[in-house]
Amino acid sequence: MHIENLPEAVRELTRLWQGERDNKGRPLVSDDLLDRMRLVTTEEAWGVLRKHGYDRQFEGNWFVTHPEKILVGRAVTAMMLPHRPDLHEVVAEQGQQDGRIGGQNSWAIDTLEHGDVMVVDMFGKIKDGTFVGDNLSTSLQARTRAGAVIDGGIRDYQGIMTLEECVIFCRGLDPTAILDTTLAGINIPIRIANTTVLPGDVVLGTPTGVIFIPAHLAQEVVERSEDIRTRDRFGKQRLDEGKYTPGEIDRAWEEHIEADYQDWLKQNS
Repeated sequence: MHIENLPEAVRELTRLWQGERDNKGRPLVSDDLLDRMRLVTTEEAWGVLRKHGYDRQFEGNWFVTHPEKILVGRAVTAMMLPHRPDLHEVVAEQGQQDGRIGGQNSWAIDTLEHGDVMVVDMFGKIKDGTFVGDNLSTSLQARTRAGAVIDGGIRDYQGIMTLEECVIFCRGLDPTAILDTTLAGINIPIRIANTTVLPGDVVLGTPTGVIFIPAHLAQEVVERSEDIRTRDRFGKQRLDEGKYTPGEIDRAWEEHIEADYQDWLKQNS
């Protein structure tokens, strides 16, 4: 078996992406787009995704370790299953053959790089389902400078609180260690509650929740958000100047306002 999905399989899963890829086959959305994504709201991203038929990419109701921060990065997916002895034996043997060290939850962390977000299907398990504590979270921060989305629990929260470059969205806190679970795979399609996540999706975690953006739509999401913000600047300026009424600005613009906006855009580019 392959614990980590093969690059050719990842490329096929994400074939709508036409840009650069990493050595694991994942879409490599640029660092520039990731930086610009930090200003995108959940609602702006949701609007673009919904327009393209991606209606099930948002999940809310999380515990967030650093709620004042925005989480952005490229998804590395991992799936955990309830323990089954025969499967666990196969996975453990394969991990030994691959030279993997430590608990199976640490194997996903060992694959992470800068700008990644670890996304873990832990089937909602909190007690005995703490995928990371402060030690693994320290490694998570060192590798990614981003964080994780864990549909399960975490432990050692008082230690994790001190990690200022590691934002974790999880289902809850518990003092127990991870127990009775088996790693099913890394960089495979996973389910996070009502969403489906593919490796290389752009993860956007905000105070509203987490939205998983297909890589091929990331640029459109960013550019739509930037257009909304720029139009908002123009509208507020014209309202402040008394040139238009709120009723004219707070709706679809008429042709003369759109023309004014395009002229303003050229002057303020």
